[in-house]
Amino acid sequence: MTRLQNDLFLRACKREPIERTPIWIMRQAGRYLPEYRAVRAKSDFLTMCKTPDLVAEVTLQPIDIIKTDAAILFSDILVIPEAMGMHLEMHEGRGPIFPEPIRNEDDFKKLKTIDPFVELKYVMDSIKVTKDELDGRVPLIGFSGSPWTLLTYMVEGSGSKTFARVKELIYNNPKLAHQLLDKIADTVADYLNAKIESGVNAVQIFDTWGGILTPSDFNEFSLDYMTKIISKLNKENIPVIMFAKGVHHSIDKMADCGANVLGLDWTMDLGKMREQVGHKVALQGNMDPTILYGSKVRIKTEVQSVLKSFGEGSGHIFNLGHGILPDIKPDHAKALVQFVKEESVVYHK
Repeated sequence: MTRLQNDLFLRACKREPIERTPIWIMRQAGRYLPEYRAVRAKSDFLTMCKTPDLVAEVTLQPIDIIKTDAAILFSDILVIPEAMGMHLEMHEGRGPIFPEPIRNEDDFKKLKTIDPFVELKYVMDSIKVTKDELDGRVPLIGFSGSPWTLLTYMVEGSGSKTFARVKELIYNNPKLAHQLLDKIADTVADYLNAKIESGVNAVQIFDTWGGILTPSDFNEFSLDYMTKIISKLNKENIPVIMFAKGVHHSIDKMADCGANVLGLDWTMDLGKMREQVGHKVALQGNMDPTILYGSKVRIKTEVQSVLKSFGEGSGHIFNLGHGILPDIKPDHAKALVQFVKEESVVYHK
C-alpha cells in the first residue's frame, strides 16, 4: 500500500494532533472548473461516472489545481437506485429523472438486491485507477447518499420543491417507506464496504434532504437508517463522515450515531457545535458557499472567522456548508484553500 504523503485530513477526522487545519470542498470535482467542463463536453454525465479513466481525471483535477487535502471520488448518489433496476436519465438543465418512480408495493418488489462488485464494478475499478494516479498524495473519500435522500429521488422521480410524493408515502404508507429504506440502507452499507475494500481512505454519507423532515420524522426516516449503515461498515481505521443539511435539532443524536465526523451546514455556529458535541466527534465545515462570490479579501475574512469559531486544537476539517456552486471562479476556490492553509497554523501550536 502506498504511504500517504499528506494525512492531515485523516488525522483531523480522528481528532489527532495536526500542524494545520485540512481542507477539501464538497463537489470539488465539478462544473466550476474549466478543466472539468472540457472533459464533460466530450461525454455525457453517466458515461463519465462509468468510465474509470475519466473518473480518475476529474477526481484529481482539484488536487492538481486548487490543492485540497483530500480527493473525493467523482460519482453520483443515484448510481445506487440505477443499479437496483431503476432506469435513470440525466437531463441537461432538469437534472436526474426516474421515468418510472416507486409509488407502490409492486414497484418496491421490482428493486434488485445487488452485489456492488458486479452491478457497480465500474465504481470499484474507478477507485483502483484513481488511487494509482493519486500515488499517495492525499486520501481518497468515497461517498453515498443517505437512504432518505435516495428515497426522495426514487419516489418523486426527480428533484422537487414540495416533496409531496415522498411525504405522502411516509404519512399514508409508513410500512412501505420503512421496507424501502431498510433495503436501501442494506445496499448502501454493502456499497460503502465495497468502496472501503477497494481502497478508499474515508467515506461520507450525504443526507441532502434530511432538513425537509420534522425532528421526529428525521429520526425515524433518516437518522435511524444512517445509524444502521454505520453499524454495518468495516470501518477500522476508516473515518466515517455524516453530513445532513438543515438538522440543527438532532445534532446530539447524530453525534451518537457512530460517525467519526459530523458535517455542518453554514447556518450552524461552529463554536457552539464544538462545545455541544466536539468531545464525541470531529466537525467538518462550514463556510457559506456563496462567500466565494465575494472578493478574496472577503473570503480571507470569512476563513479567519470560521477558524476562530472552532478555536484551537484538532478535530476540524474545513469545508463549505454545502457543495461549491458551478459559477464560482476557480481562483477564488484556490484562494480559499491557500487562506485555510496559511491562517490555520496558529490554531495548532
